[in-house]
Amino acid sequence: MGTKGLDFKHKEVININDGKRLGFVQDVTADLESGVITSIIVPGNTKLFNMFAGNNDIVIPWKNIRCIGDDVILVEI
Repeated sequence: MGTKGLDFKHKEVININDGKRLGFVQDVTADLESGVITSIIVPGNTKLFNMFAGNNDIVIPWKNIRCIGDDVILVEI
């Protein structure tokens, strides 16, 4: 999977275990020495009326990514 980090933006992430739509990729993390992407980050559930809620971002390790399509990333978490 030779994909660049910017290619992940605007892709929806879906958990194949339960079919739940987790959201869209917000960011990626990478190993700076090797340049390899190590995980993707999807915003967690945000509470509309609680602006000071903790950070609920979902960090999905690269090993949990099962398939990367044109519009969707399938993960197993």
